[in-house]
Amino acid sequence: MRRDEFLALLSSEGFAEAVTVTREPNGSLDVHVHPFEAKALILEGDLTIRTGDGVNTYRPGDIFHLATNIEHSEQYGPEGVSYLVGRK
Repeated sequence: MRRDEFLALLSSEGFAEAVTVTREPNGSLDVHVHPFEAKALILEGDLTIRTGDGVNTYRPGDIFHLATNIEHSEQYGPEGVSYLVGRK
């Protein structure tokens, strides 16, 4: 999906203004939760998210969605990752 299409999607679904997040190469975050719903478009690099439902890897053009308070961990690829995210 393209950036402008994603921003229109976020707006139509009631997400707040999107911000760009960049994470370091080969970094990770242990299991945690967010007190908000998040939907993001991968811009560069890759991101692997592990939840109770399994493991998914996202690359440029992919969208990931996490509901509020979902336990998950994150692993960033060898180039790190950059994504555009809306939260609500």
